[in-house]
Amino acid sequence: MMQSKKRDHGGGLDAAISKYGGTRADWLDLSTGINPVPYPTPTLPADAWTALPDSAAFARLTGYARSFWNVPEGAAILPAAGASAIIAALPRLIEAGKVAIPGPTYNEHGAAFRAAGWALDDDGMDAIVAVHPNNPDGILWREDDLSAPLTVIDESFCDVMPEASLIRLANRKGTVVLKSFGKFWGLAGARLGFAIGDPEIIGQLAELLGPWNVSGPAIAIGSEALADPQWADETRARLTADAAKLDTLMGTQGAPLVGGTTLFRLYEVADAKAAQDHLAQQHIWSRTFPYADKWLRLGLPAPERWDQLEAAF
Repeated sequence: MMQSKKRDHGGGLDAAISKYGGTRADWLDLSTGINPVPYPTPTLPADAWTALPDSAAFARLTGYARSFWNVPEGAAILPAAGASAIIAALPRLIEAGKVAIPGPTYNEHGAAFRAAGWALDDDGMDAIVAVHPNNPDGILWREDDLSAPLTVIDESFCDVMPEASLIRLANRKGTVVLKSFGKFWGLAGARLGFAIGDPEIIGQLAELLGPWNVSGPAIAIGSEALADPQWADETRARLTADAAKLDTLMGTQGAPLVGGTTLFRLYEVADAKAAQDHLAQQHIWSRTFPYADKWLRLGLPAPERWDQLEAAF
């Protein structure tokens, strides 16, 4: 099934506030898959704000990224201003053809390929996009299914399960693995992402995005976070426990788990729009999908906000 052409997303809290009232502080936004306990941002050196990032800063960031993700030798790494910037640019690097984007899945991939003149085709063999694990159902891909001349593996949510990563394929010709910093580290506002893969494609992408495409503060924060595996391990353990707690809560409401990751959970409900409306009246924002009227997706609340969610039922 190809993804919906409608570019729906999580977030949109301003619209929810306009409809249901309250202030942003009142609302518990569970419509995204962003870690609610972000990496503690370090004190930044003054030149992170005042100077253009130099080559040493970029090299330090990519070095930490190579180590953290166990990037294979021969694969190139390019930091960018968010994974979305990479998603928008990649289809413009290759002559347009037919691309398979099995879904339903994150819809910006389809929008970017269509904008670059590609035809979305379930049987497209010129390119394939694999969101791994998939958003919203958490399905994982197998290496054997990824053999198109251009293979894009979006691992924006894979840092919760590093053992499932397909980063080992990043040194394969025509392959690009995407990593998102904002989700697992909970710092979406930093706008930092990485393209890792075929040096020829990564080089073309670097030319298209231009110099200094990542801010100095994002480089400094990203470098420190990627050099802190202990925080990552502790965070994975907390997310696993909280996801299980959310599953138990929703199970008592007769909402079985469909899938997801430990950053977001997908449940089956009788009427997703009605469930969203009920939660919104308690100032809790959730995610529904235009292609599945029984799917409700919830992110995890911060530790101090569980009471608000539990009281909503």
